[in-house]
Amino acid sequence: MAQPLAGLGSTHDLDLVGQSVRGDRQAFGELVRRHGSAVRALLRRMGADPALADDLAQDAFLAAFEQIGDFRGDGPFQSWVKRIAARLYVKRWRRESRISLGEDATETAVEGSFVGSDDRLDLDDALKSLSPGERVCVSLCYGAGFSHAEAAAALNAPLGTVKSHVKRGLDKLKARLAPAGRPLGREANGHA
Repeated sequence: MAQPLAGLGSTHDLDLVGQSVRGDRQAFGELVRRHGSAVRALLRRMGADPALADDLAQDAFLAAFEQIGDFRGDGPFQSWVKRIAARLYVKRWRRESRISLGEDATETAVEGSFVGSDDRLDLDDALKSLSPGERVCVSLCYGAGFSHAEAAAALNAPLGTVKSHVKRGLDKLKARLAPAGRPLGREANGHA
């Protein structure tokens, strides 16, 4: 990871945003340094390959720099820029028409491929098992902080379809990530 720019390493994000609004490119560079990897990780979880994630993250930070005056500090800067990146990914995803949310894609991963050689569970691998529609809906709602309604609007999809994809996707993730022989959720506590 890159080192903080001189004198900016301990500066709070909101102060860096304020400095960026006044045109301080080094302050904005520190925001990019701090949050770039999280933005790229979100994009990869949504389905972008590493090169596309890098490109979209760069585009998201450029858009954030241009719109920095619109950031109100109602939440973390990282969440704000992740939402910008997620919208860029969805726009590209829709433009490329990879899949319609109405289609039911088949499983994309081989059963049992989610446990590494050292028996660690990997959320990123588990996300790859979801259909593209489930993956983007879960990532928007749980990775980028979109509400179901916001995700539906971004995807130009019915609200019920987004909710269904999120529910199915979460159910699949819970099943994949549950410790062997122990279900996750209510069943784990003896509730059916």
